[in-house]
Amino acid sequence: MAIFNEIAGNVLLFFLVFGMSATVDIYAMAAQIRNSKAILMGVFLQFVILPVCGFLVVKFLELERSMGISLLVVTSSPGGSYSNWWCSMFNADLALSVTMTAISTLLSVFLMPANLLIYCKYAYDADVVESLDFNSLFIALSVVISAIGLGLFASGKIHSYRFNILANKVGNYAGVALVAFSALMSNSGGDNHFWNHTWQFYVGVMLPCLAGLLISNILTSFIKLDKPERVTLSVECCYQNVGIATSVALTMFKGDELAMAMSVPLYYGLIEAVILGLYCTVAWKANWTKAPSNVSFLTMVTTSYEVLLVEHSELKAVEVSLPKHHKDYSEKVNRSGDTIYIKYSMEEEEEHDVMALGCIPLPTHPKEASGYQLPEVPGVEVTVVETSEL
Repeated sequence: MAIFNEIAGNVLLFFLVFGMSATVDIYAMAAQIRNSKAILMGVFLQFVILPVCGFLVVKFLELERSMGISLLVVTSSPGGSYSNWWCSMFNADLALSVTMTAISTLLSVFLMPANLLIYCKYAYDADVVESLDFNSLFIALSVVISAIGLGLFASGKIHSYRFNILANKVGNYAGVALVAFSALMSNSGGDNHFWNHTWQFYVGVMLPCLAGLLISNILTSFIKLDKPERVTLSVECCYQNVGIATSVALTMFKGDELAMAMSVPLYYGLIEAVILGLYCTVAWKANWTKAPSNVSFLTMVTTSYEVLLVEHSELKAVEVSLPKHHKDYSEKVNRSGDTIYIKYSMEEEEEHDVMALGCIPLPTHPKEASGYQLPEVPGVEVTVVETSEL
């Protein structure tokens, strides 16, 4: 049964990450990979700021050993793949979120043990690294990286806005299924005395998430990132893979200590969902996301503005170029001298070098339309202006 649960969880995780990755326009992804300022800030927030917040909470509140170690594992873990889902649902910068998921997953193999070695040793003189389940960590890494790679390859190869929106729906359905599956598995773990803790437990587990969210917004605003990018990095900083802490707790502790240690990732998972849900809603209303603030909440969470805005901007950028030379067109007139039609012959554009994103060639042909339109924004009139240039 345990093997079935692990396989089912990894399959749902694959389709969640694949769907979110295949939603991203391949050119938007290529642009975010070159966005070194945002990526470096994301890594700093994920692997420096949040672990430090966890350590300070543990020291100042003097949390007991099992609770404190479990919290340090949570704050030192890589971001959960649900962060892609949150960024997609609330229309933050999904391309940056997918980029950060890939990078943080790879870096976590080295930086998570390093953080645990430092903070757990200093706080409790404990060696947590030997309790890490590296097999599960590498399996999760393989699932996430392969899903991102295949999703981006499919997005670039199919090169269709319709496919991007379909992939987004698949990812959203997989995310909902994974949430339900995780909740079912958590409830099947027996009695963990979730509501029988002191105030230090509830405040201590919540503080790193709140502090990380506040610091993320301050630092990303200070370096003047785009507002959707600020929302994305704030989500990436605070949303953690709590499954790693659960695995460590099962390995390190027994009896009452195990119950205490297991409660930390469970409570943090609940808190991060509530806090980030409220934060993303406020960010949307403050025009920090790609969705208009005055559409309905249902429209906002069910519309992939990540795809539609890129498609809309491409349509607006289409220009009609007239030939430069008289020989490039022929005109037919009637006896009165009125033009019946003009036929243009356009010179072929010079061939350019084919660009690629890693092993994924960047397509040069026009992208297939989605068939969807941007939802109407209440109170905003759309005016179509036709212009011609002779």
